[in-house]
Amino acid sequence: MNNNWTLSSDILTLEALKVTPESSLPAFLLLLLIYIFIVVSNMGLVVLTFSSQSLQQPMYLLLCNMSINDVFGATIIIPHILRDLLISSSERYVHYIVCAVQAFCVHLHASVSHTVLMIMAFDRYVAICNPLRYAAIMTHRMVVGLSWAAWGSAGVLVLILVGLSVRLSRCRRLVFNLFCDNASLFSLSCENLLINNIYGLGYTVVLLGSSMGSVTITYLKIAVVCLSSRNKVLNSRALQTCATHLIVYVILLASGFIIVILHRFPQLADHRKVAAVLGHVALPALNAVIYGLQIKEVRQKIRAVFQKQNVTDVK
Repeated sequence: MNNNWTLSSDILTLEALKVTPESSLPAFLLLLLIYIFIVVSNMGLVVLTFSSQSLQQPMYLLLCNMSINDVFGATIIIPHILRDLLISSSERYVHYIVCAVQAFCVHLHASVSHTVLMIMAFDRYVAICNPLRYAAIMTHRMVVGLSWAAWGSAGVLVLILVGLSVRLSRCRRLVFNLFCDNASLFSLSCENLLINNIYGLGYTVVLLGSSMGSVTITYLKIAVVCLSSRNKVLNSRALQTCATHLIVYVILLASGFIIVILHRFPQLADHRKVAAVLGHVALPALNAVIYGLQIKEVRQKIRAVFQKQNVTDVK
């Protein structure tokens, strides 16, 4: 295929995930099972939170943002890849408008992952460093406002990012990825990409800088409070409530940096595809396990549901 071919239509061709015919069906079934687990576990956590009065606390309500975002991110990517595993290469195409929408959703998911973790870090800071004023500060109105801020700020940043790519003319039709993202969009153009590169760099610096900066400062302050206090109960509570948040945040950063680094090495394109898929598959599944099973109240609710079901089955 000639990549410099001038487009007369808006139909783009996507690259394929390199799997053998023998492994395509097992890969399809594995991805499908993981996707079902992501949707059921994360939405189950949301339903459990809103249906239980004891779980309608700021920490759990903010956690629902993460669960919804994980289902959103997985739904944008996994069904798309499942379809491609079952069709031939000649049928692996996408309309440009659909590609642009997918790129927006992919980056929105990644951005919201950072902004939600930022507001969750703020919640932990208030709970541990200013517990007496926690109820007054983290009201339901504050939780709703922080949630809107997390999604809204990410949406505006991503809308500008993708909008700058959509404005470009196109001279290629091959998308060098399994799915569409912003890099895929502006790589279709032969125009000067200086503005896109400048904003893309600024977007990355603002998002990651504010994310890493706020989380680092927040947990340094928490650490200072814990070290200056001899209250073992306080220290234990801080460790339990913050450990899960830090684990998820480190995994998120590591996944993002690996994909960015692999983008710089075209010869590792296949590795980048696998890393991109894992980022949209492993992280949402891990988040449900880490947050769902590590939170005592959630474990108790899940255990109660199963015990109730067992009693019903016996009857």
